[in-house]
Amino acid sequence: MLSVADATRTVLERVPRLAAEDVPLDRARGRILAAEIVAQRPLPGFNNSAMDGYAARSSELPATLKVGGVVAAGAPHAEPVPEGVAMRIFTGAPMPADLDTVVIQEDATVEGDQVTLPAAPAGDNVRNLGEDFAVGESVIPAGTRITAWHLGVLAALGVSTVTVSKGPRVALIATGDELVDIATPLGPGQLVDSSAHALVALVEELGGTAHRVGIARDDVSALADLIAAALGYDVVITTGGVSVGDRDHVRAALAAVGVELELYKVAMKPGKPFSFGLRNDERKTPVFGLPGNPVSTAVAFELFLRPALLTMQGATVVDRPRAPVQLVRGYRKQPGRAHYLRANIVRNGDHLIAHPHPKQGSAMLSSLVTYNALVELPADVTELMPGTIASAMLLEAV
Repeated sequence: MLSVADATRTVLERVPRLAAEDVPLDRARGRILAAEIVAQRPLPGFNNSAMDGYAARSSELPATLKVGGVVAAGAPHAEPVPEGVAMRIFTGAPMPADLDTVVIQEDATVEGDQVTLPAAPAGDNVRNLGEDFAVGESVIPAGTRITAWHLGVLAALGVSTVTVSKGPRVALIATGDELVDIATPLGPGQLVDSSAHALVALVEELGGTAHRVGIARDDVSALADLIAAALGYDVVITTGGVSVGDRDHVRAALAAVGVELELYKVAMKPGKPFSFGLRNDERKTPVFGLPGNPVSTAVAFELFLRPALLTMQGATVVDRPRAPVQLVRGYRKQPGRAHYLRANIVRNGDHLIAHPHPKQGSAMLSSLVTYNALVELPADVTELMPGTIASAMLLEAV
């Protein structure tokens, strides 16, 4: 069996990269930037006041000056300002061309149409042309996942269209005679295909679109037909049927439709029967086989699918953040496989405290309700005492 690190490396080296497309700015949030954004105009686009106060010539201060008028935001003062004159100015207002400093109103003494100002250096309380971004300056590098405030910055720079990687189109295929759609009344021994709904949301969080192709019965030819029909997507994900039971047919179905396995089985718990293969043609469609138990599906998605889908989009950051955490209770395991404990992490001052869920079985959906981290226990570790520091993959900010 491959280690988790080796399996991850294999996946990320082998998945294809997706093409780019242009999208309107307001549809770019969460997408991966495919080309560097370079400023085509300066920001700010003119010298302006950073404070409410009085604009003056620094060379004339300190002094008592006549107030020559008011300059408000959006109303440039085009006429020359005579010597010995200051202008009342508000935050964001364009600086008159003859003036080079702003004294804040708290430091000014006003008497009638005159104002007494202290000494102030040139440029004080002035935002200069291009101070934030100069023309030609890099704004956002390629590979960045676009956030809401990236959109705000790009709008300020006049960028209305953004070149991003195409979002992956993902086909989801569940396997198992026991599975039914959520709308189907449950019969004896039947289960809802619950993982499909979680996977759709997870794929969409990463900028992709997921389509539930169907539920394959435990029959090689039926499963092969579904997989073959899905190979036109950018990615295929199967759930269940990847282990070694008599009714686990995913590997045989993949071989039947020309998908060659790059790896099968990873030294981890849960999620050991994870598989990854590529269609044997020029498209090289990646096919991921996730274990059927929901917890195994969740862990395998975090370890392999999430970084793979981001890598396909050219993202520079594909890993979740990791942090040292303190375990509140001990844990024992056999050597040979890395274990991933679903845990709730809480902050205690400068320390992160991990509370592993009491039900760590791979079918325990309850462990997925409150967890916000996966505590990673290395393959060679056999026992951890309460208070031990371990590494955790953080699924949200703590």
